[in-house]
Amino acid sequence: PMADSTPWPGETTGCVSLTFDDGHPSQLQTAIPVLESNDLRGTFYVNPRDDHVEWLKPWREAHARGHEIGNHTVKHTCSRNFGWGGDGGLEGSTLADIEADILECAARLNEGVPEQEECTFCYPCYQCFVGEGATQQSYVPLVARHFKAGRGRGEGPNQPGHVDLAYLWSYPCERMSAAQMIGLVEKSASNGTWAILTFHGVGSGHLSVSDGDFRDLCAHLGEHAGRIWTAPVIGATNAVLDWRSSS
Repeated sequence: PMADSTPWPGETTGCVSLTFDDGHPSQLQTAIPVLESNDLRGTFYVNPRDDHVEWLKPWREAHARGHEIGNHTVKHTCSRNFGWGGDGGLEGSTLADIEADILECAARLNEGVPEQEECTFCYPCYQCFVGEGATQQSYVPLVARHFKAGRGRGEGPNQPGHVDLAYLWSYPCERMSAAQMIGLVEKSASNGTWAILTFHGVGSGHLSVSDGDFRDLCAHLGEHAGRIWTAPVIGATNAVLDWRSSS
C-alpha cells in the first residue's frame, strides 16, 4: 500500500532533523526557544566535560521538553591536520581510545540526563577514522555496536531504504540563507527522503547561522508540519527501523 512507501507518519511526505553540535550556549539561548515556538524538536550533540552533571542541567530540561541530547564524545578528537588539540588527534588514536571516549560520554549523559533511554551519536568534525596511512581504520563499526545511528556529513539527503544508519549524511548549514535551507528541506519533502541539517552557533559563536535565517527556516517547518515531519534523529531513526523491519 502507498501509505507504507515511506517511513514518515501521517500525511507527511519527507523528514527533516535539525541537529546542533558542541553544546554552544546560543543553542540554549536562541535555538531552543525558536524551535519550541514553532512546535519543533531538535537533536543536540554535546561534549559533557567538567562538572558534567551541573553543566547538563539545562540540556536535561530541554530533553524533558522533547529534545534529544546526543553523544558527541567528551574529548571531541579530530584530525591533527587542523593544527589544534595538542595531541596526536585521530591519526594518533586507536579504536580503544575512541571507544573509551564514547562510553565516558554515554556514562556522563546517563548521569546528567537519566530520563533519556536512548540517543544517537555524532562524529566530531564529521570524521570517522582512527590511525593513518596503511593502518587507518573506520570507527563506524564501533558506533554501530553502541548506537542505532551516527550522524556525519554528506552529499545529500538520506534515502531511508539505503542509508547506512551508522553514518548518516547531513548538510552543514553555517552561513546558509533561509532560502537555501528551505530549498534543502523542500527537496526532501518532495522525494520522500530524510534531510539532516547541522548547526553550531545560532546567531553567535563558531560556524554560525544568522538568527533571522534560522527563525525563517523554523517558521517554514512549523507552518508545513502536516507535509514535512521534523523529528530528532533518534525519532526518525526509529521510524526508519520500524519501516525497514515491516516492509
